[in-house]
Amino acid sequence: MTVILGLNAYHADAAACLVKDGELVAAVEEERFRRVKHWGGFPSESIRYCLAEAGLSLGDVDHVAINSDNRANRWRKLRYVLTSGVSPGYVLNRLRNRGERADIAGNLKKHLPGEDFRGTTHAVEHHLCHLASAFLVSPHDKAVAVSVDGFGDFSSAAWGLGEGGKLAVDGRVYFPHSLGVFYEAMTQFIGFPHYGDEYKVMGLAPYGQPTKVEQMKEIVRLRNDGSFALDLRFFRHASGQGANYQVKDGIPSGGRLWSERLAELLGPARDPEAPLEDRHRDIARSAQVTYENAFFNLLTALHGRYRADAVVLAGGCAYNSVANGKVLERTPFKKLYVQSAGGDAGGAIGAAFAIWHRLGGAEAKRRFVMDHAYWGPSSTPEQIAAAIAGRRADFEAAGCTIERIADEATLCRHTAQAISEGKVIGWFQGRLEWGPRALGNRSILGDPRRADMKDILNLKIKRRESFRPFAPSILREAVPDWFETDEDVPFMMQVFRIRKEKRKEIPAVTHVDGTGRLQTVTWSGNPRYARLISAFRELTGVPIVLNTSFNENEPVVCKPEEAIDCFLRTKMDVLVLGDTLIRR
Repeated sequence: MTVILGLNAYHADAAACLVKDGELVAAVEEERFRRVKHWGGFPSESIRYCLAEAGLSLGDVDHVAINSDNRANRWRKLRYVLTSGVSPGYVLNRLRNRGERADIAGNLKKHLPGEDFRGTTHAVEHHLCHLASAFLVSPHDKAVAVSVDGFGDFSSAAWGLGEGGKLAVDGRVYFPHSLGVFYEAMTQFIGFPHYGDEYKVMGLAPYGQPTKVEQMKEIVRLRNDGSFALDLRFFRHASGQGANYQVKDGIPSGGRLWSERLAELLGPARDPEAPLEDRHRDIARSAQVTYENAFFNLLTALHGRYRADAVVLAGGCAYNSVANGKVLERTPFKKLYVQSAGGDAGGAIGAAFAIWHRLGGAEAKRRFVMDHAYWGPSSTPEQIAAAIAGRRADFEAAGCTIERIADEATLCRHTAQAISEGKVIGWFQGRLEWGPRALGNRSILGDPRRADMKDILNLKIKRRESFRPFAPSILREAVPDWFETDEDVPFMMQVFRIRKEKRKEIPAVTHVDGTGRLQTVTWSGNPRYARLISAFRELTGVPIVLNTSFNENEPVVCKPEEAIDCFLRTKMDVLVLGDTLIRR
């Protein structure tokens, strides 16, 4: 037996996974336990969960792999430090911090006292982990692997060809040039200052016009080989000014990335407290178009180089589901795979599987395929019952009725009926999803037919910006009837055009440009969720429910106690915890 623990540590979205004999057993982000979005310290709680799920102790672990290697690209780093004018103090401080964090065995001993680790540790270069997290768990035996993000181990993008269990990095874009930095800088410029706010720009973009694309060609310059370069006059990170990324008390943050020259080009930046104007919407749309142009330029060049039909994506930019939905339309590729945690959390899986295949042997020739995202903690019926009992007085004060329905078909019919009546449902089932998307186990559900459902959820439940969209969860077999593209999208990582004649039937999940970020649901992948959607179809004729994450300005709920808290403090109408249905 070979047991590998994969980690993303001391970086945003800290996470752990456990791989046993080449099969994934468990994976979870630390934020789900710490209850702080993007928590970025050492993932001790995630490690404890993964070991418990596997029925193992730390002493049973043969290898620990982390998705960062201080030795990677060292000569490029040194040359940059010597020629760029970056402060020596800044460099020394970063080296000191990275050195402390690189002591994996020491961190395990510190954060998991009483556990005895006797195995081998491995530092795996950041982008190799991204590529491995995409290709080595994909259904493709041969594919172009592409990683695009902010920065990791001194590069911002990498690519190569995966065949069988073999994968190597053939090309890179190095610091200080980065599509991720471009998009993050534009996110800050539009007035979304927090770490991870890029998805807000993607959601805002369809409301604007691409009026600034020509100006942005000055900012991002495309090359014939598919690579790209930033005009560094518009940015601050290259000198260290805006690159002061840090994680303090587990909370990641970074400095302002854009320079005043950007304001000269695009007009004044938006104050986060100021209202959104058409100009800001146009900048968002132009930033999205600029990103897509660079992204597809890269993919098209890589297809010409490798001549493979399939492409797999990872890195933070793999969360740009709008661009992902156009890959097969705007490039020669015919197949696309993006696993459910394409960002830095997913590097934990990449590190683990990179080491598994590096170890070789007959067993390593077997290929694990990640075809679902349910790798996190679950709750037993007894734990759910205890959580409900502990809040019974609060349920009574809220006028709730509590009913246990053991028959799954009946439970799903009752829930589907409530959805069809315009009720908002908290849906808590099975194992927690791996990655940022709620995929039917920790979801808030609503009726996609109601034009007002989007506003109800944004204002009364999620308490967030009104332009933010919601996703349609659709039975897989119904996709061609409702969308213009017929593909498997189990992880909600692609946006497709909804058929024009169907848009008026599902206004709550149809974005302003006629698209939807769909999740395809199968009976094999999530039978209870498929049964619920099927029950809704029987009632309404629509094989779709509105799906958004079960949270309210916090990480997605992990335990039943957190689901109950969220239900009681918001205006949800129904809470379904396992087999128990609670109505206000």
